[in-house]
Amino acid sequence: MSFELTILGTSSATPTLERHPSAQILGFQQNLFLIDCGEGTQLQMIRYGVRAHKIERIFISHLHPDHCAGLIGLLSTMNLNRRGPELHIYAPPRLREMIDAEFSCSEITMMYPIIYHNLEFDSIRTIFEDETITIKSIPLEHRISCCGFWFIEKKSAWKIDKTKIEGKEIPAPAYNILKQGHDFIAEDGQVLNYKELTKPNVKPSSYVYISDTIYLENIAKQLEDVDVLYHEATFLDDLKDKAISTYHTTAKEAAQFAAIANVKRLILGHFSARYNDLTPFLTEAHAIFLETILAEEGKSYLIENKEED
Repeated sequence: MSFELTILGTSSATPTLERHPSAQILGFQQNLFLIDCGEGTQLQMIRYGVRAHKIERIFISHLHPDHCAGLIGLLSTMNLNRRGPELHIYAPPRLREMIDAEFSCSEITMMYPIIYHNLEFDSIRTIFEDETITIKSIPLEHRISCCGFWFIEKKSAWKIDKTKIEGKEIPAPAYNILKQGHDFIAEDGQVLNYKELTKPNVKPSSYVYISDTIYLENIAKQLEDVDVLYHEATFLDDLKDKAISTYHTTAKEAAQFAAIANVKRLILGHFSARYNDLTPFLTEAHAIFLETILAEEGKSYLIENKEED
């Protein structure tokens, strides 16, 4: 299994006719995760065929409008469309206060449950985990409390080698046991050796989203085995002083972050509206980290790890 990332917004605080505020959809198995929800996210979802009712969890990095101003409208639309399943939102604590105030003023009664999970900002923390995925928050340093997010697929250590089970009768309960690296003993005493019937599974896929922040080398050193990193790159390096004063990152710094973290691919985004031509961002990053691309709205990226353990 792998992730599929669809970029909905690549602009920083001010949108342009070509670029929208931050929002992404991360598909995993049958579920969709929404990462940030800037103004216009609903229209972008419609434009690129994203079905809102499939969104299971929403992750809001911080409470600046270009990352959350589209959320109230999206939640209201879900309500109008009679959403039934509960919706989980991971965000800074005051987001609930903002949403409750809006719906109170609008006299809107929500017909589906919203479950809020407050982010913390002191260390990398696991905020959700099940048998298929682990999701972590990453503390960043912005003008207000802000987090990035780390999505890590879970895989068994071994997978069944189809060429080795041809012609063999394998009881259904044996498959999970073999994939966990254990021999299976049938009721008649027959032993199925996992080493003879499996092969090493590929490493889990992983994706990291770094939202608004100054350059944080210490965070880069804590990441490992990341297939794709999305990192904000609001400015070019000639405006590094402005990046520092506004708690943002340059394309050069994002590339340095990717190189230290040893990620496989870097996607740059969150571009200032002052730039019409984004080619210099790619040039600046390529000088340090060649496996860099620019985020493109509406484009989807498959995130998978094909290397053997």
